[in-house]
Amino acid sequence: MSVDAATLRIGLERPLLGTNFTDAGERYEGKVRDNYSAKGRRIIVVTDRISAFDRVLGTLPFKGQVLNGLAAWWFEETKGIVPNHVLEVPDPNVMVAVECEPLPVEMVMRAYATGVTSTSLWTHYEAGERVFCGHRLPDGLRRHERLPEAILTPSTKAAHGDHDVSASREEILAAGRLSARDFDAAAEMAATLFAYGQKVCADRGLILVDTKYEFGRTADGDIVVIDEIHTPDSSRFWYAESYAERFEAGENPESFDKEYVRRWLAQEGYRGDGPPPTIVDEVRMEASRRYIEACDAIRGEAFVPDTQEPVARIRKNLGLS
Repeated sequence: MSVDAATLRIGLERPLLGTNFTDAGERYEGKVRDNYSAKGRRIIVVTDRISAFDRVLGTLPFKGQVLNGLAAWWFEETKGIVPNHVLEVPDPNVMVAVECEPLPVEMVMRAYATGVTSTSLWTHYEAGERVFCGHRLPDGLRRHERLPEAILTPSTKAAHGDHDVSASREEILAAGRLSARDFDAAAEMAATLFAYGQKVCADRGLILVDTKYEFGRTADGDIVVIDEIHTPDSSRFWYAESYAERFEAGENPESFDKEYVRRWLAQEGYRGDGPPPTIVDEVRMEASRRYIEACDAIRGEAFVPDTQEPVARIRKNLGLS
């Protein structure tokens, strides 16, 4: 891996927990990102906060830099097939984008029967359900098995602190969440991005298992992809080389994404309800190592973290007083 333990410990001691730039614009805080809107632009500060089961559970060293750098790479790679909101990346933790009105539905693409959250396909399948978000699933699927084809399983975006809810296209349209035209436009973009992401990852010996995309509407009425794409926060990645052997043995695939943290929390008895356990430093460092490994593998270059105090550095790079 490109970052040693000593450097990761610097990240543990100097996390970017959050920002409060009063001169950057109107502030909105998401689970992981601090957003500032002004004059048709949005400044997106990607913090080191880690969320799982729709809860913020602490920080991982350099996580924000990894996510921002990898998302910027993917946005550049895919801008020719699906339009996105990026204007510039002035800091390792910051992306400046066109201000958009977010669509109230996340487009989740899945290619495998897996997951441990309440919205995961496997959780529903294991409970006996054979129709998930409008898709009929075959009997006899095993955990982590590839689906006959990739499927779209939309999720309604919950208020801060609440759980997202998976729903079918028909349910979302019936609830008036989106028009059929907007839903289908976003769904087509999601399928295009997922197919491209799977190909790129396969070329690097990886499996892009599932992912979520967020979309927004520009002031001109165009729908574009926003937030992030194909990062360890929004996606699940497995190693292709060991997948078949582990699957046949009934073992979890080798992964390097947020699933590692979810599994640790589940082992501690936490699945999103009640007070969460404190994530110990060893788990935080291992999770960060896996994020960095994903970034290195996908981009084909070593991630080099900026170890400066992050808030002052960001303020300087944004030209804030």
